[in-house]
Amino acid sequence: MDFGMPSASVKALKQRAELLHLIRCFFAEEGVLEVETPLLSHGTVTDVHIDAFSTAFHFSEQGNQETLYLQTSPEYAMKRLLCAGSGAIYQLCKAFRHEGAGRYHNPEFTLLEWYRPGFDHHQLMVDVDHLLQRVLQTKSAEKISYQAVFIRELDMDPLTVTLSQLQQRAEALGLDMASAMPDDIDTLLQLLFSLYIEPKIGQDKPCFVYGFPVSQAALAQVNREDPRTADRFEVYYKGIELANGFNELRDAHEQRIRFMRDNQLRQAQGLPPMPMDEHFLSALEAGLPACAGVAMGVDRLLMLQINASHIEEVLAFPVSRA
Repeated sequence: MDFGMPSASVKALKQRAELLHLIRCFFAEEGVLEVETPLLSHGTVTDVHIDAFSTAFHFSEQGNQETLYLQTSPEYAMKRLLCAGSGAIYQLCKAFRHEGAGRYHNPEFTLLEWYRPGFDHHQLMVDVDHLLQRVLQTKSAEKISYQAVFIRELDMDPLTVTLSQLQQRAEALGLDMASAMPDDIDTLLQLLFSLYIEPKIGQDKPCFVYGFPVSQAALAQVNREDPRTADRFEVYYKGIELANGFNELRDAHEQRIRFMRDNQLRQAQGLPPMPMDEHFLSALEAGLPACAGVAMGVDRLLMLQINASHIEEVLAFPVSRA
């Protein structure tokens, strides 16, 4: 294997360029503005399931060394633009997550993120569905709640299940843990969802799952009809998680509380707390318009478009060759 050569074929690189052009045409027709925001920031995500890359900056205006973080998504900066009156916006950019490479993930990846003022998450699901039909020629998507899909596929209600019931169900399903069985409901729900539900949904057409437990949606509004759930959705197609969307939380005080709660959970799990993005929180204080937003993995989208079996087939140089 020649690690000096790209892992993607020239044909795949041309198909990537065509896909990016198609995406830009879609948003141009919709009147959505393309923007660019910094890849480096002073604050970062507090989510216990996401780790950001960090780097030392020796030339700060304060004269002392600072730690800067590579973005895991452009969300916070884009919301600052929304607070400044940008209107509907989208971005195609690099994002970074400090995780091992795998079939569907490279630590550096391409992300499409967009925000629609005046939309709720159901209206945004229609938007996402139209884009998928445009670039993948998919059928109109299925939509199902998180609660309903758990009941349908695993015969359990994720909104009422107890920790012991979850652990027993995981053992019965044959969940093989290298260490002790997780003692956190959300961690177990996410494991069961990824291992036993994701592979079954969205095979013939994309599947939108909405109404996630509120504890799994740090940036989404709480649902008015069922406060156990949040206005968040994910879309799956042919075994791949493609996108994650929200009816965006607009309350700066509530957002700060959720970030603090994340950091408390990180410390409880032996992880370091992460610096909250104060610029983002300050912008929220000024006022975020009612909007919905979504992030979609472009590399995964291209994998589906060209029927690739591994993300390295659509990247010029994955982390092993970078």
